[in-house]
Amino acid sequence: MKIICIEEHVVDGALARATQPLQAEHVPYMQALGSRYRDEPSAAAADRPALEAPQQALALGSRPIDDRLRTMTDNGIDMQVLSYTHPIQALPPDVAIPLARAANDRLHEASRRHPDRFAGFSTLPWQQPDAAVRELDRTVNELGLTATMLAGHPGENVLVDDPRFEPILARLEQLRVPLYIHPGPPLPAVQGVYYGGLDAEVSARLSLYGWGWHHEAGIQVVRLILSGALDRHPDLEIVSGHWGEMVPFFLQRMDDTMPRGATGLSRTIGQTYRDQVYVTPSGMLNLPHFRFVHEVLGFERIVFAIDYPYLTMTGARAWLEALPIQLDEKEAIAHGNAERLLRLAAA
Repeated sequence: MKIICIEEHVVDGALARATQPLQAEHVPYMQALGSRYRDEPSAAAADRPALEAPQQALALGSRPIDDRLRTMTDNGIDMQVLSYTHPIQALPPDVAIPLARAANDRLHEASRRHPDRFAGFSTLPWQQPDAAVRELDRTVNELGLTATMLAGHPGENVLVDDPRFEPILARLEQLRVPLYIHPGPPLPAVQGVYYGGLDAEVSARLSLYGWGWHHEAGIQVVRLILSGALDRHPDLEIVSGHWGEMVPFFLQRMDDTMPRGATGLSRTIGQTYRDQVYVTPSGMLNLPHFRFVHEVLGFERIVFAIDYPYLTMTGARAWLEALPIQLDEKEAIAHGNAERLLRLAAA
């Protein structure tokens, strides 16, 4: 069975160097990761992906592409859709715009050299919407990157439903380019109150991949619905990782407490989500989570992902092959939905 993973990251040296000072300034608690406890995948269960220590993940993401290909082959992964998690949108526009262009060119080169193994999500300078639209046009029409990823917030103290980003959303819809809303650190005003005051290691983990940045990514999707952005752009497709960043588990609750009469939307929140949002497991290969999302959203809205190199590829193929569903559903989740959504060539 062909397996395509769509949330798989690479480290771009130029982007990493440019954004590292911002991370040190705005996310200082991240330095506490690994200060008292180091994740060791070799000691974890062998039946599912395991968390890598941050420095090890950084090293793996920076390795030559041929090394990645060998790891993919060893783990039975046929194709990865590569992306960056560097918050380029936090840089000054005059710095971000050429960096985005160069980084997207490098993704294109990887997919050009290995078209059957790699595709890519573009990165955009969201802080300058006009420039973001121009780069989006270039990456689609010249580079063939048919999706884009937003890592975290699109700007300082602002979320993706802000009216300034309307031109980007409109162009994404026109070009049929899905938007992957990837987690990023919580807004500073939120982090200190919600996640501070604990042991430094615990606070950092809770703020980030333990809870905080999943909630941040999920609320951006919810706000796209409640702001009417997805009503205005009914053909815009959103991708949300980690089983939808908690949102699918609250769709019924939101429909019960925020019905159409209150929201003024053309559809219920749940229906809008089922119409326009795809979810990936992002390596959270947990059968109860899968069963719930499969029942609520259907197999047509699930796309496979591992979240390498932040998680290992351990056990991913075996887990997918063993899912207690029909073969046609399994094939769709493994590769068919990704091929359709991202316009990838089917084997």
